Amino acid sequence: LLSTLRLIHAAIVDKDIALRGKGKDKADDEEVLDILSKMVKQREESSRLYTEGGRQELADQELEEIDIIKEFLPEQLSDDQVKEIVAQVITETGANSLRDMGKVMGVLKERYRGQLDMGVAGAMIKAALNG
Repeated sequence: LLSTLRLIHAAIVDKDIALRGKGKDKADDEEVLDILSKMVKQREESSRLYTEGGRQELADQELEEIDIIKEFLPEQLSDDQVKEIVAQVITETGANSLRDMGKVMGVLKERYRGQLDMGVAGAMIKAALNG
């Protein structure tokens, strides 16, 4: 637990330092959510690789870290909720082809940052706009 909290803190401090060079004082809430989401994704990938490599104890350690990091993220939306939201945003933005995908993704990032997997949402948008 403590080592994971230290990793989270270090990642946020690194971001703060990087932002100072750009004239910004520190990371805002959205940037912290992005950091935490990225940390979860990295650990999911590591866990998968460890499992494939027969190193279950290391995979389990990564999964424990994921659980700790997720405590600091907003509750994740279900696939059904994401599908419904994607449909609403497509209607709202008037998107009707894959060229409009960026517009839909932008709205989703703005409204639901940290609450949904943008990769999953992207696949749902593609399916809806191709259909």
